[in-house]
Amino acid sequence: MDLLCARSGPAYTLLFIFLSFVCLCAVFFNLLVIISISHFKQLHTPTNLLILSLALADLLVGIFVMPVNIMQLGDSCWYLGKIVCCLFPVISSVSLSASLYSMAFIAVDRYIAICYPLLYSTRVTVCRTKLSLILGWSYAAFYIAITCYFNDHLLPSQISFKCYGECVIIVKYSWMIVDVVFSFICPCFIIVILYSLIFKAAVRQAKAVRAVVNAAPKVKRSNSSETKAAKKLGSIICIYLVCWIPFYFSCLSVESLTSLSMVWTVFTWLIYINSSVNPLLYAIFYPWFRASVKFIVTCKILESSSSRLNLYKEHSLPNA
Repeated sequence: MDLLCARSGPAYTLLFIFLSFVCLCAVFFNLLVIISISHFKQLHTPTNLLILSLALADLLVGIFVMPVNIMQLGDSCWYLGKIVCCLFPVISSVSLSASLYSMAFIAVDRYIAICYPLLYSTRVTVCRTKLSLILGWSYAAFYIAITCYFNDHLLPSQISFKCYGECVIIVKYSWMIVDVVFSFICPCFIIVILYSLIFKAAVRQAKAVRAVVNAAPKVKRSNSSETKAAKKLGSIICIYLVCWIPFYFSCLSVESLTSLSMVWTVFTWLIYINSSVNPLLYAIFYPWFRASVKFIVTCKILESSSSRLNLYKEHSLPNA
């Protein structure tokens, strides 16, 4: 009775509104990114394809994973049936893994672009990027399938039904250690190390520019761009770590973890919130994205020739 009152009180109502807002942001922003990159041919570049993959994974989280978790916050009983109960953790794990791998691919792409700019066009092509994304998504699906087959913690045998239709997932400690290594430590190592190298390369390039160009305005502009690069890289790494570290560290502190525990609920929502923030970090601050949003909102993308528009030129106009 107390639990029911707690879930129907003002605090829960505010929580429900906040989480619903996070869910809507994840769907809206990621959908804008997907429409922009898919529609405008100018945006069909290797980097943008990686951002598209990230947006697709985060859109799955916003459309499927978040609403189901919001529903479970209101009532722990499960009304979607046994099949969906088994499929839900699979879809959730695949989409989150694909999102994480896409961020790692973006870090690799940016590393090659900044540290080896002359070789970028030959090493990173659209075909190779598509192949990498296919392998990344396939690996995510294969990893979850292996998890289900060998550990059974996503199968009905490990699902507890304390009330009619209740769906509780139990994750064993032994497999959680393996999951931490392959699903967190490896991608985290790649992302943090590569972005650190990118920042060092950006600092070296800024110093080289200042050594060649001695004019005061140029020096100031270089310092400004260096500061912006530091803030952007720092924000990407910090937000990524803040959203992902708590869940995996908490998982290692208990023998087993269930989807109804408070630890699971709070820290998984941190990961879900990351899916709402990713479009802001990887796309929304780019000029091409702001220009494409204007065409989408004003329905100009319905015009037959809109896919061939030069978004960079449109953005450079005085009223853009």
